[in-house]
Parts: sequence; structure tokens; C-alpha cells
Amino acid sequence: MQQAILILENEKIFYGKSIGYKKDSFGEIVFNTAMTGYQEVISDPSYKNQIITFTYPHIGNVGINKDDQESNSSYVSGLVLSEIPTNPSNWRSTEDFTSYLINKKIVCIADLDTRYIASLIRNKGAMSACIIHDKKNINKAKKKLENYSGISGTELASKVSVTKKYLFSEKVFQYEEKILKSDKKFKVVAYDFGVKKNILRILNSMNCEVKVVPAKTTSDEILSFNPDGIFLSNGPGDPEPCDFAIKSIKDLFNCNIPIFGICLGHQLISLASGAKTKKMKYGHHGANHPVLDLETEKVMITSQNHGFVVDEKTLPKDFKVTHRSLFDNTIQGIKHKKLPIFSFQGHPEACPGPQDVNYLFENFINFMKKNINAKKK
Repeated sequence: MQQAILILENEKIFYGKSIGYKKDSFGEIVFNTAMTGYQEVISDPSYKNQIITFTYPHIGNVGINKDDQESNSSYVSGLVLSEIPTNPSNWRSTEDFTSYLINKKIVCIADLDTRYIASLIRNKGAMSACIIHDKKNINKAKKKLENYSGISGTELASKVSVTKKYLFSEKVFQYEEKILKSDKKFKVVAYDFGVKKNILRILNSMNCEVKVVPAKTTSDEILSFNPDGIFLSNGPGDPEPCDFAIKSIKDLFNCNIPIFGICLGHQLISLASGAKTKKMKYGHHGANHPVLDLETEKVMITSQNHGFVVDEKTLPKDFKVTHRSLFDNTIQGIKHKKLPIFSFQGHPEACPGPQDVNYLFENFINFMKKNINAKKK
């Protein structure tokens, strides 16, 4: 098994085994604490230009299947694992983990102390890093790391978005989704900033006709579809350089159409309202994050994947905070006080992760239903 080398921005060097695609790769290194759902994590477009360190050791043990893929391509810069994957043992598996990494051209280093690496990231913060395969290139890689720009200031949403609009037809397959009965099929336009498929599956399963559009679609084109609701997806990179999206969302604020944002979509709604975002020290990446719903006072366990957060000091008075992280008290959800606009920082689609916040999709449906009934009067 070929050697691989992980080099961090602080010049820490780790030697391990290469079990994925053989190429040198650079990115921002983060850690993810999820114990399940590694395929959903790896196929999440929000991880573009990032190297994921999995703190849980058993990655790859249940293989790969076509249903758990959250996007058609792979955008992650690399993976760091504790253990070399074993042969898969799961009835759903159709491909072993190593073959999947090679086929998707994903760089991966294994046989490292990932919890120690996670502790370094917690202390230092998210760092630039690289995975190389020849120790002769260590000094060259270190110099390249010095000039690596990282995620801050980088617009990536349009890089992972679709180029043409399309109708999404898949429905939820993991569990029987509660469907809100309606005489009308809700027309939802979903902005693809790096959308995960299970978000679209849930909307489709809840009696929505989901039209997915590119990240740079204008507000005028959105309105030409005559939607009942607008969805703003998750996605990678720094939200502030997404001027094209911020402008369109700001225009859509004036149309009285329900708008629901998740992750990057949440941040873009905040920016369109006049708020600011800021880079977190090491972000939230995992499937076990406690979040408090301020309206119901219930605590939920949530799935998270973000490196930026809304600066609460800049949030305008038109919006109120609806959810908070119990890890660091950062904003997890907001809602407009008068308009049908709301958003959530985490991932209520639960791929991977718990389904505690799934009710937010029902809230979106209810907003659309209420809006349609209001138009009839």
C-alpha cells in the first residue's frame, strides 16, 4: 500500500497509507464527528475545497450504495481516516469504499490519529493542508501551502451548481415521509448552490413540484415560473462574495412568496437582509449538535456542516432569532417578523443525522398553503 503524507499549515507532518485516488491535493482541513453516514458527508457539495478528518474510526465498513449519494459528483479535496477500511458488510452495499474513492477521484490518507488531528484543528482553527504521495515533494508542498488562499473570500456556490434548470423527480426512500394532504401541488423553485438530494426528495415527497435552477438565476426568471415557494440550498465557500445570489434574494423579499433557506441559503438570506457573516474558528461539522428552538423551548440533535456564521450584532430588527446552538450560542435559525421568510443553519434533511428538525419542511409547506389561501380571498 502506497505511502501518503498529510501536511498542515502549522508544518505538522503525518505519514499514513494512501487508499484513494493518487494525486496531490490541497484544501482547508476540518473535522467531522458523525458516527454514521460517511457517504452522505463525502458526497455533500458543501465540502468543496475541504479535507475532511473523520474522528469516528470505522469509515468504509458498510461500503457504498447508489441511494446514499447526495450529489452526482465529488467535490471534497481529500479525506483523513483513522483506520484502513475493511471489506464492506452490509446488504445495501454495491461497491467497496476504496473502489468508490478511486472511481470518484477522491484522495484519502488512512492509518492516522484523527482525534489528535481534530484537537489540533480545535486549538489552531481550520487550517490549509495538503495530502501528497512522495516525501521528496514535502518542501515544495510546504511552499505551496504558504500561498494557498483557503475558503475565506472564495465564491464556490456557482462552481458546484447545475448549469441548466431541471425538474427533480426522486422521493424519499429511507423512511415513509409524512405527507401534508393538499388539493394543490406546490410549485417550488430550488436554487442550487450545492444542493443535497435528500432536501429535494423531502420536498418532492411533500407534494411539491421541484424545479431546480442554477445559482446565478435572476429574480425575474424565478418569478416567471410563478412559484408558490422558493428554496435556497446549502453550498460551499464564503457566502459574502455571492453577490449574484444576494441581489436576487433581496429582490425576492418584496414578492411576498415564502422563502426557506438551509445552511448557505440561511446565510444568504441574512446577507440579503443587510446582516454580515463571519468565519468560525473550526466550524460545525457533525451529526450530534444540540440546538434550542427558542419558540418551543425544545432541544434537538441536529446535523451540521458550515464554517461561517451570521454575525448577530448585524442582524436587522425585521428578523428574529428562532434557533441557537447549545455548543457556542451562535445563530441556528432566523425568521422575518412579517414576511414568510425563514431559514436554518443546520441540515434538517438528516443525511446523515437525526430527523429532529424535519418539521421545518412542514413549516415551509404551511407557509405556502397559507399564502395560496390568502391569494384566493
